[in-house]
Amino acid sequence: MFAGMFGASAAFAATVDYARDVHTVLAARCFTCHSGDKRSGGLSLSSYDDVLRGGRNGAALVPGASAESLLIARLTAKTSERMPPAGEPLTETEISLLREWIDQGARPRIDGPAAKRRWVPKLALDSPPAPPDRALSAYFKQHRIQPQIVSDARFARRAYFDVWGMPPSPEQLREFVANPRPDKRERLVNTLLANWRNYAEHWISYWNDLLRNDEGVNYHGGRQSITPWLLRALEDNMPYNEFVSRLLNPRNGRDPEGFLMGVNWRGDVNASQTPVIQAAQNTAQIFAGVNLKCNSCHDSFISRWKLKDAYGLASFFSEDKLELVRCDAKTGQIAEIKFLYPELGDGGAGGTLASRREAAAKLFTARENGRFARTIVNRIWKKLAGRGIVEPVDDMDAEPWSPELLDGLAADFVEHGYDLKWLIARIMTSRAYNMESVDPGKDEKEYVFRGPQRRRITAEQFSDTISAITGEWRVLTSSQGKAGSYARDWRLAATPLARAMGRPIRDQVFTERNGESTTLQALEMTNGGSITQFLRRASKRMQGDLPPAPVNLFDSGRVSSNRVTVDIDVAGLKELRLLIVDMGSYSPERVLPVWADAEFEGPAGVTKLEGEPVMMKDKTFERGLRAKASQEIVERIAGKGYTRFRAVVGVEAASIQSDIGPAVRFFVFAEKPDFERLARVEPETPTGAPKGPFAGDALVSRVFLHALGREPQSAERRLAKELLANEGGLADLMWCVAMLPEFQLIY
Repeated sequence: MFAGMFGASAAFAATVDYARDVHTVLAARCFTCHSGDKRSGGLSLSSYDDVLRGGRNGAALVPGASAESLLIARLTAKTSERMPPAGEPLTETEISLLREWIDQGARPRIDGPAAKRRWVPKLALDSPPAPPDRALSAYFKQHRIQPQIVSDARFARRAYFDVWGMPPSPEQLREFVANPRPDKRERLVNTLLANWRNYAEHWISYWNDLLRNDEGVNYHGGRQSITPWLLRALEDNMPYNEFVSRLLNPRNGRDPEGFLMGVNWRGDVNASQTPVIQAAQNTAQIFAGVNLKCNSCHDSFISRWKLKDAYGLASFFSEDKLELVRCDAKTGQIAEIKFLYPELGDGGAGGTLASRREAAAKLFTARENGRFARTIVNRIWKKLAGRGIVEPVDDMDAEPWSPELLDGLAADFVEHGYDLKWLIARIMTSRAYNMESVDPGKDEKEYVFRGPQRRRITAEQFSDTISAITGEWRVLTSSQGKAGSYARDWRLAATPLARAMGRPIRDQVFTERNGESTTLQALEMTNGGSITQFLRRASKRMQGDLPPAPVNLFDSGRVSSNRVTVDIDVAGLKELRLLIVDMGSYSPERVLPVWADAEFEGPAGVTKLEGEPVMMKDKTFERGLRAKASQEIVERIAGKGYTRFRAVVGVEAASIQSDIGPAVRFFVFAEKPDFERLARVEPETPTGAPKGPFAGDALVSRVFLHALGREPQSAERRLAKELLANEGGLADLMWCVAMLPEFQLIY
């Protein structure tokens, strides 16, 4: 605002020209250390934009105020901080020229506009804050924006996806659109948020990305899952300050130790990847919007953060004192415990790890630490609107497009007890969220909010939506061999399609996913085995053509170094199918599963199956049938009168190694199994199964209404019915609909 006022009052007063006067002085006296690759302190002065950008210590100048400008302070310093550090200082004439240029607005040319002052972030929240609605109204008026409100059908689809991760069913959509109440949107948002199960099972994917938590992932490292705690925290809507406090300061056996443990890489790692440094990097990035990765190895070249800052924060999470290690070279210096913002103090950190963790939790969640509330408000805004109030979201030092809105939401969030559901509802019932969506690709020199950006649905939303439409869900199996359950996609290991659509491995923090289309996505969606098999089964399920899966006679559960005894009734059976499946071994091809001492018992006595001696852990068996994962051994027993089958299952001792990590599961079936449903499954599904089967026009309408939130157009209906006339036609129709931008985007 000051820059604009200055520019108006001094439009014809400028006398110093940047290119002719200022650049000449800087080039002659400063470029040795501050241009090109030589950016001492992160500062380049080689171009006008570089001068305004400043360096690691902040802005080099304040337009209209040379007395407040760091550049002038350094040029006139009487201490060792004087610039240039060697040679003659700038002359009074040169310094006066720079002063005049800055005081005249630091213009790019004499007749150009005054420069805008660089954004300077604050720590504390504004008090009193501007109400968010008032801030939005003022913003729309300033930018001459007339908000266009999205239709009821699109709002419903947007809201269901954002809270539950799935679109509304045709019945839910019709009911909402037909509702005449003026407050129906607010009521819908509150109803969706009140469903603790659907809310938690959608939002846990977002928090898994942030907190590096995952299930069923193999990579060159280990970690401790926090899934049970995290899911419970979301279901209970734990206040965000308590949520973070428990992550940083686990106080009992129910609290999540796994977050601070980070990833324990197998083998040697550099000093910037030790668990305590990971803890510093992760907490700073997730909860304060500060990137400490560069300065975990050396002083950052692009920000103000230094090596000692990373180690100072890491010291809160370390049992022992930390020695600073610069680029994997020990310095001999011991780190001092220090929070990112020393003005908040040390939180009462003492000599024990417990006291230091408690102090870190207090400092991050302190009401005086406005960064804490701003950061999560900005993240949730981006999740719901496609772009943050501050971008990028991991650089909360960047300028918001509306500081008043950010601080207003953050202050309200604090006053409402750090209630995440309240924050989500506050944003979703705002005029901003209710606006028509805009194309995120619009190129603007300075971003202006004109409505939520169109967002691509996540890998989990893609899979869950097809499951909700058809009633076909993947199965989460118990490692103990108990009955499995139909589950949403987040609970299971990622398929190749999910990886292609952006579901990360989570060996590091992912605060946002890449929503751009890739060649790998195109290949998986057009010719991938994951989507082909999924749609084939899903379409049969929806049409009532999927036969019940055969029930296993034996399920060993997960077998690693243990052994499990098989003893089952086989009377009257015609055949036995012995099957082994891999359960996530590090090196499946090197696992050596065995059916040992396999035998049948019948009226004529015991019939032993052939085999050779095998060693399983601490016991040798005379007979063992070796097999590989996914390999079936079929025993024809019709008419032989056998009554029981016995064996001992496990893996050979030679494959019980840490780099192999054997994990297999043994099954016995009396008929050809359904490889998608090997375990017994409880009947309940994550959402109510569609009351089908469906056919003809009803089937076409249901697919379009559920997938796209609208009835098909006449040409679409005609083409859909032509597809359905062919064998496997519903799978083809589902694929065609799933490939539409209208399906994959939230408008």
